Amino acid sequence: MNTKYYITYVLVLFAIFANAQKIVTPEEAIELTLSHNYGIQIANNTVEVAKNNTSVLNSGYLPTLTGNAGATYNLDNTEAEFSNGNSTVLNGAESSRYNASVNLNYTLFDGLGRLYNYRRLKEQYQLSELEARETIENTLLQLFSVYYSVAQLSENNKAILETFAISKDRLTRSSYQFEYGQNTKLDVLNAQVDINNDSINIVNTEQQLINTKRDLNVILGNKLSEAFDVDTDISFLVQITKDDLWEKTKVNNISLLQIEKNISISSLDVKTNRSQYLPTVGLTGSYGWNQNNNNAAAFVAVSTNTGLSGGINLTWNLFDGGSTITRVKNAKIALENQQLQKEQVMIDLERNFNNAWDDYQNKLLIYELQEENIATAKNNFDRTKEKFKIGQVNSIEFRQAQLNLLNAELSRNQAKYNAKLSELTVLQISGELLNVKF
Repeated sequence: MNTKYYITYVLVLFAIFANAQKIVTPEEAIELTLSHNYGIQIANNTVEVAKNNTSVLNSGYLPTLTGNAGATYNLDNTEAEFSNGNSTVLNGAESSRYNASVNLNYTLFDGLGRLYNYRRLKEQYQLSELEARETIENTLLQLFSVYYSVAQLSENNKAILETFAISKDRLTRSSYQFEYGQNTKLDVLNAQVDINNDSINIVNTEQQLINTKRDLNVILGNKLSEAFDVDTDISFLVQITKDDLWEKTKVNNISLLQIEKNISISSLDVKTNRSQYLPTVGLTGSYGWNQNNNNAAAFVAVSTNTGLSGGINLTWNLFDGGSTITRVKNAKIALENQQLQKEQVMIDLERNFNNAWDDYQNKLLIYELQEENIATAKNNFDRTKEKFKIGQVNSIEFRQAQLNLLNAELSRNQAKYNAKLSELTVLQISGELLNVKF
């Protein structure tokens, strides 16, 4: 089969196949990512661990209950002299002892360290939720970066296919004109070179599209076993305003929320260390059973004891060499560092927000200008095409107009998705990424 017709055949099949593929919408992509992305699943499991740590079973408020049991067997040679002057000698005298007990320990007061530690675990759980949310936001941003790359390559491929169809028609027209002596062989060769270049562009773009779809499927947890395409229609949140978003940023930004949570944790660390200055008061209780089987030299052959016992104890570390003082000082410094870091985060956050907002506005403007370029390039191409048909422009001028239109379409596609990704970046910084409908 002739290479030219083989390429045409393959491209037609590809176009038919692409049109029949399943369309994965942004909503479906988000759902698959939240359910199957491995990074998100790991983050969710980390939250579960932190949640388990906040249980009363890990609080230190419950008593401890232990059971003990033991047995001792003796085989002795004994010489015994009694107080009345009698004496006895026993060889291989057997004796045994058995005991069992249940012991209860409960801390009544530990200087409030237990209370502050329990509060710290709750704060740590909330921090882990924020960390999981950060993972989700970053993963969704990564998702849409790849998702819109697939969309852009799909539209690019469509534009190149249209260019290929025009080049194919031009080759056919040039071949007929050469047969009838209306042009030279050079025009036919130029058309052949251009169609080959268009074919190469299609092959390269299709391979990039296949690879990028694989990347997207990895983010989705590899849950798309069949061929798929993505939705290329997008809309912008034109109703958002800078002032409104900045106010939401100061309340919902994930980095700011995390540093505030770390400040709370550091404050509790100071209180926990201070609690070691105070005494610890605890209760103890036990129920025990003991049985002694004595040898013949003993006054009592068998004795059995059962009973309850209880007590209260107080432990006060009056001076530990200065370790507690050092820990309290260091905890205060750590708290001060967290507060300083919050001020630094606020400065960086304001800069990043303004940069992201300006970048978003610039890319929106570029997209609008590229849309205007499309109209101009299409109008120029249509005029050139008509002049080419009647011989008023040569093949080089026609090809240039064709490439101008193609480049305008490719630039428009890139500008469109760059603007959308910039919008998502602004939403992420403001903490609104998970609150918008895609």
